[in-house]
Amino acid sequence: MSTIARAPENTGGGSAPEPQSAVNPGASNRPDQAGRPGPFRRLLRSNGALVIAVFAVFILAVISTFVGVADVTPATLMRQVAGGDTAGLQESFHLLSVSRFPRTISVVLAGMAMAVAGLIMQQMARNKFVEPSTVGTVESASLGLLTVTVLVPSAPLLGKMGVAAVFAVGGTALFLAVLQKIPLRNALLVPLVGIMLGNVIAAITTFFAYRFNLLQTLNTWMIGDFSGVIKGRYELLWLVAALTLIGYIAADRFTVAGMGQDVSTTLGVNYKRIMALGMTIVALISAVVVVTIGSIPFLGLVVPNIVSLMIGDNMRRSVPWVGVFGAGFVLVCDIVGRVIRYPFEIPVGTVVAVVGAAIFLAMLLRKRARS
Repeated sequence: MSTIARAPENTGGGSAPEPQSAVNPGASNRPDQAGRPGPFRRLLRSNGALVIAVFAVFILAVISTFVGVADVTPATLMRQVAGGDTAGLQESFHLLSVSRFPRTISVVLAGMAMAVAGLIMQQMARNKFVEPSTVGTVESASLGLLTVTVLVPSAPLLGKMGVAAVFAVGGTALFLAVLQKIPLRNALLVPLVGIMLGNVIAAITTFFAYRFNLLQTLNTWMIGDFSGVIKGRYELLWLVAALTLIGYIAADRFTVAGMGQDVSTTLGVNYKRIMALGMTIVALISAVVVVTIGSIPFLGLVVPNIVSLMIGDNMRRSVPWVGVFGAGFVLVCDIVGRVIRYPFEIPVGTVVAVVGAAIFLAMLLRKRARS
C-alpha cells in the first residue's frame, strides 16, 4: 500500500475533521458535547453567509476596477456624462473594456482556481501543508514553458499551455511518487520534501534559462503580475473556471480518495482514476495561471486552511468558500500592491508571497507546538 493511502498520522492528513485542520479552531468553532458544530460554524454553513461573502467579493472587484493611474472612477464618469464630454467618456469606457475589466476578471478567476487547486492537492497528498507551489507543480509548469519557448518560439499560447500542463502533471506525479518511497511520520516533512523537489526543478529551469538568455522571461513567469493583462490575453483563464466546476462536482470523490486506496476501493471509488483526475485539474490550473499571469505562491495553501478553520473539512461545502475566499484574498492583495507605492505597482505575486509565507510559518509553528 502506498504512503498516500496510509493512516492520517503519517502525513498529517486524514478524514477526521479536527486532526486534519492545520490551525486549532477557536472555542466558538468547536462542536458541542452532542457533536454539533459551534454557532459560528453553523452560521458560516448557511447559504446566506455564502451570498454575503460573494457580495463582498463583488464590492472588492468594483473597487479593484477603479483603482489605477488613469483617472477612471465613478465620479469621473458622472462628470463626463453631466458635462457632455463624449470623447472623454469613450476613452474611459475603452480603458475599462480593454484593461480594467479583463484585469479584474483575471484576478477573480486566478484566485478562485489556484485556491481550489490547493484544496485538491491537499486531499491527494493527505496533508494540509501542500499546494502547487510547494510540491514542484508550478516549477514543473515553468520548466515546460521554458522548453517550448526554446524549441518552438512561435508556438501559440494554447500550445505553450498544453506543454506546461504536461510538465506540471509530471512534476505532481513525481512528488506523489516520492511520498510513496519515503516514510514520512511528521506532517511538516511533506511540504519540506515538496519545496526541495521544487527547488531542484527550479534550479534546472534557471540553468537552461541562463544558457539560452531567457532569465528575464523566466522571472516574468515566476512572479504573478496582472499589470500586463489586457483584452485578448486573458481569455484562457476561463478554462480554469470550468476546471474549478469539475473539482466541485467531484468533491465527494476526492474526499473518499483522501481516505486512502483501501477505503476508496471498499466504497466503490476508482482510486487511481480519481487521483489522475485530481492531478490533471491541478496541473491544468497551474499551467494556465503560469502562462497568463505567473506564479502566485502560497495561495492554495493558506486559503484552504483558513476555510477549514472556519467551516470544517467537508470538501463539498468547502469548495465554494475556498473559491470565494481565494478570489477575495487575491483582490485585496492586488489592490494593496497598486496603492502602497502609487503610482507604481508591486506585483501581486510578491504581496501574496509575503502575506502567505507569514501565515504559512505561523501554521507550521503552531502545528509544531501542538505536536
